Amino acid sequence: MIIDGTYNIAIDTQMGRRGGTLTLRTDGDSLSGTLNAEGSESNFADGTISDNEVVFSVQLNIPIGSFEIHFKATVTEDGITGQADIGGFGSFPFSGTRN
Repeated sequence: MIIDGTYNIAIDTQMGRRGGTLTLRTDGDSLSGTLNAEGSESNFADGTISDNEVVFSVQLNIPIGSFEIHFKATVTEDGITGQADIGGFGSFPFSGTRN
C-alpha cells in the first residue's frame, strides 16, 4: 500500500465540519508530513506506520488557540479514514480523499 500523498480531509467536530490538506511521507516505518488547516501549516515527524494504519500527532496553532491533534487512521488506495483526538474537546471521525 502506498501511503505517501496528499489528502483533502474533513474532521466532523461538534462545531461542524472542518477541512484541511494532509500530506504524508514515509521512510520505512516512520511517518512525517504536514497539515494545512484553519489558515495554519503544521509539520510532524513522529508518526508510525503498521501495514496501512498510520498514527501521528500535529500541533495546530490557530487564532483561537493551540491544539494538539492525535490522528489514528487507515489508508486505502482512494483515501484515509480514522479518528482525530483533540484532547479535552473530544475525538471525532475524519476522512479524506487522495489527490
